[in-house]
Amino acid sequence: MNFSHISVLLRESTDGLDIKPDGIYVDCTAGGGGHSYEIAKRLSDKGRLISLDRDPDAISASSERLSEFENVQVIKSNFSDIRNVLDSLNIDLVDGVIMDLGVSSHQLDTNSRGFSYHTDAPLDMRMSQEGISAYDIVNTYSEKELARIIFEYGEEKFSRRIAENIIKQRENSPVSTTLELAEIIKNSVPQKIRREKNPCKKTFQAIRIAVNGELEHLSDGLDKAFFSLKPGGRMSVITLHSLEDRLVKQRFAGWCRGCTCPPDFPQCVCGNKPKGFLVNRKPLEPSEAELEANNRSRSAKLRIIERSNNG
Repeated sequence: MNFSHISVLLRESTDGLDIKPDGIYVDCTAGGGGHSYEIAKRLSDKGRLISLDRDPDAISASSERLSEFENVQVIKSNFSDIRNVLDSLNIDLVDGVIMDLGVSSHQLDTNSRGFSYHTDAPLDMRMSQEGISAYDIVNTYSEKELARIIFEYGEEKFSRRIAENIIKQRENSPVSTTLELAEIIKNSVPQKIRREKNPCKKTFQAIRIAVNGELEHLSDGLDKAFFSLKPGGRMSVITLHSLEDRLVKQRFAGWCRGCTCPPDFPQCVCGNKPKGFLVNRKPLEPSEAELEANNRSRSAKLRIIERSNNG
């Protein structure tokens, strides 16, 4: 399979794991196998890598790319099920976890997957290729719910107008393709916005997030992954938009927080100790060279946390 995807912040994210040759690692988003390959080649025969992805295309591509490594297992699973996967493999705790969030280049560039607003395709956007699709959401959700999704997940200030026009179009015929939806969005925003940039990005992002339950899976997956780390184990998380990054930043901050007693208490009574600490105080971003080679990496941010002995 031709699975085209350039791994973002490849060196920084794998270096950040401080890989032990005989350690156990989990790549939660195998994709085309880029991060997994970089981890696998740093492991000895005693090391182990489990690569997960919910996209069947990614499973096929990464399985092929990683076939030279005997100590790598590629498993079709959402990373929010990481704990169940590890339990099924009789693995208690691991030395490192990596997540590269968002939609892959393969998903964007494969027209039939319906992720892109640049080419015409059936409305789909399902990463797992199963379950509810973008077509279902666009054509069955109420105007109020559509507006909420577009506003909350896309941070789109014209969400109500877009939702209203989707409903109007539905009264005549279903919104079936990506370009049909793109045209509705364009006609729902001021002409000035259309001249400055393509106005479809936020709404397509919002519907994609809703289709795949991305933020719910991320919240659940972060918790299960962090508490599957050994003391001293690390987790690298690459985000590609502000909603993801905000969630990761806040979750990391919570794990790194110690005493939560009111400041006027003479001494700590909560007994809370930091469960982890930040490896990089500020998120790492792509270098100029990476940006030049891969324009899609421009919004990427990498945060790394290490689990403490208090976790």
